[in-house]
Amino acid sequence: MAKLKEKLAAKIKEQLPRTQKLLKEHGDVKLGEVTIAQAIGGARGVRCLVTDISYLDPLEGIRFRGKTIPETFAALPKVPGCEYPFVEGFWWFLVTGEVPTMEETLDVVADFKARRALPAYVIDVLRALPRDTHPMTMFSSAILAMQRESVYVKRYNEGMKKDQYWEPTFEDAQNLLAKLPSIAAYIYRMKYKADVHIHPSLDLDFGGNFAHMMGIPKPYDDVARMYFILHSDHESGNVSAHTTHLVASALSDAYYSLSAGMNGLAGPLHGLANQEVLSWVMKFQTKLGGQEPTEELVKQALWDTLNAGQVVPGYGHAVLRKTDPRYVAQMEFCLKNLPDYPLFKLINMIYKVAPGVLTEHGKTKNPWPNVDAQSGVIQWYYGLTEWDFYTVLFGVGRAIGVLANITWDRALGYPIERPKSLTTKMLEDTAAEAAKAK
Repeated sequence: MAKLKEKLAAKIKEQLPRTQKLLKEHGDVKLGEVTIAQAIGGARGVRCLVTDISYLDPLEGIRFRGKTIPETFAALPKVPGCEYPFVEGFWWFLVTGEVPTMEETLDVVADFKARRALPAYVIDVLRALPRDTHPMTMFSSAILAMQRESVYVKRYNEGMKKDQYWEPTFEDAQNLLAKLPSIAAYIYRMKYKADVHIHPSLDLDFGGNFAHMMGIPKPYDDVARMYFILHSDHESGNVSAHTTHLVASALSDAYYSLSAGMNGLAGPLHGLANQEVLSWVMKFQTKLGGQEPTEELVKQALWDTLNAGQVVPGYGHAVLRKTDPRYVAQMEFCLKNLPDYPLFKLINMIYKVAPGVLTEHGKTKNPWPNVDAQSGVIQWYYGLTEWDFYTVLFGVGRAIGVLANITWDRALGYPIERPKSLTTKMLEDTAAEAAKAK
């Protein structure tokens, strides 16, 4: 058994009694009452999901296994000669909750390399799709096509105990993660680089090999590591994470579940938002006509957008009430590596001005930028100008978190998710009774 799997088995043995005790002794403890607004409004704020992988604090931002983004980057083993950690080490960290040693990290690196090869039929599936197919459709299709490889399905059909479900789920997760960079890079090169492909390198890690297959030189390997880690997980309530969890709760395997999650990620209100941000900013840059983006010019542009009944893309968040730490991490990268890049200078000026304008406008709960406000400029700077592809990058990163989550869902024996629905008439009757009581 590989080291990571041994560690995970020990962690599951520790965690399972905690979950069982909560259900047995405290299952009737109320966590809060659901309002009509929450029932109609997408269950916003309803506390009914459990994950130890990450937690999103409205005022602090995301914590991975209890660590902030800077703490995570500082703690994990870094790729020699590079500024950012191994993605493989981050996977160990999310799965176990423990920071791996360099030896443990390299064990995962070796394991991923052994699982990296793509089945030929996956390439056939991708090539059979029309070339104008959206890259997220291709990405989801390739994941789903590999469902025939599922270790979980094979073991389930042979017959296994419920407390063993996590093992083949973990194997499916490892197999998927090892292959996702190759799938993503193949889609990119096929669609945008004249169908000229670059073979993977056995000498490189997850992020380094992805940059190599994309054909983008250093320091894009560090961009990839940073990007995948930052986008990996954001609690379980966002669409891609919740969808993956929901589908897996039916005991669907990791391939079905992840493909479904990627379909959710492709929506304009989720992973596609970074594309919309970059489009808006570049149109604004064109209007500037080479002028320096002063506070006055940016302020006027923001008010023009708001007065036209439009939103400022990249600002606001469903949970956060401060600047997204993922935005800050990418901004710091830009300040160090591309401080004079015109597109970054514009985005940075918007960051200085937008919160004040949005606060004065008064219709935004959170006037601060989210991760999407910054991510596109880095990709554009390093030559990845095909923004339709950006959500695929997001998807490779998000897979790390959601696959860790569904592995633990199976380890702790979480049941199928089945919330109860009410009719509109029931809500109206409840509202009337409440009004009478007042």
